Amino acid sequence: MELKNLFSPSKIGNVQIKNRIIRSATWVAKATIDGYVTEDLIKIFKDLAEGGTGLIISGYIAVDPSGAATHKMACLYDDSYISGQKKLVRTVHESSEVKIAAQIAHTGNGAFIFGNTNFNPVGPSPMINLVLNKPCRELTAEEVRQTIKNFVDTGRRAYESGYDMVQIHSAHGYLLSDFVSPFTNKRTDEFGGSYQKRTKILVDIYNQLKDELGKNFPIIIKLNTKDYLQDGLRLDEGKKIAEILIEAGYDAIEPSSGRFDFTFSKRKTFPTVMDKSEENQNYFLQNVNMLKPIMRGRPIILQGGIRNPLIMEEFIKENIADFVALSRPLIYEPDLPYRWKNGDLSLPLCTNCNGCLTVAASNTLYCVVKKKSEEK
Repeated sequence: MELKNLFSPSKIGNVQIKNRIIRSATWVAKATIDGYVTEDLIKIFKDLAEGGTGLIISGYIAVDPSGAATHKMACLYDDSYISGQKKLVRTVHESSEVKIAAQIAHTGNGAFIFGNTNFNPVGPSPMINLVLNKPCRELTAEEVRQTIKNFVDTGRRAYESGYDMVQIHSAHGYLLSDFVSPFTNKRTDEFGGSYQKRTKILVDIYNQLKDELGKNFPIIIKLNTKDYLQDGLRLDEGKKIAEILIEAGYDAIEPSSGRFDFTFSKRKTFPTVMDKSEENQNYFLQNVNMLKPIMRGRPIILQGGIRNPLIMEEFIKENIADFVALSRPLIYEPDLPYRWKNGDLSLPLCTNCNGCLTVAASNTLYCVVKKKSEEK
């Protein structure tokens, strides 16, 4: 079967993407201890670009020293990082018209989750980190405004580095998603309370980025639409948040759900989080189905356990999603899109064991299954 829809071109904003396959952002722990680009980091993206992915979204890039989750997280909070990022982007662009987005983030409550104890974690309101049982300090209104500026400045540096677009990371319990969630945002000022106030930080980031970079540079967002926590963000509330962001002008949304700290505190380790059975694939499809009608023609990106290329083809053909995003399968097989395009439609070799997430947390990203097979 020919995957003519999956491998058809489309656009995000004015940026042409050669197919509908996106590499969803993944922290690869390949930067230097200070967050500078390395040859190992460049190789990860070179392999992905040569493997046929249409759009690569980088792992999260810190907008502020206090927002880095740990060492080896790429940073772009001052101009000294630009030259390395330029080299990375240039390498990607040399490979078959592949596009690349910079995912920029402040990890907030997660700033020390993997051992970064140099900074006090911050959030929209005082809270306790569920993993380490340590307090998180509330940002002042002035600090919130400075954080907005940090996102804008980092977005400008991404633009100057040659990235094709920027993705704002507002998911998984990191700083921006904590502003959106009623579970973590108890503020009574202009940044808390109503849907409009809880999303103000996201709208302000978007507006100031567009003012800085112009309307033709796409700004997209990875957005938590559900917390899975009592008194947290419900899916119907996530839809209302998304409506505000589409009204503001965001060029695409990649819906997600859940929190890093809740996952670790309840499960202690990632491999037990996701069931590997077939019925638990495409687990954010409900989120996409709810948001698709309110997108005003702008793309929605489906991610979350997507594995079957025939189902992906159907999702695109039936306009259920505009793009599909993968992460773990591309760690094992960065050339998976080309394999599918060339007619081998077998499922990814990835077993969904999530071992890649645990080794990345402690050291650097690799597929543990692939490594074991190569060592035999």
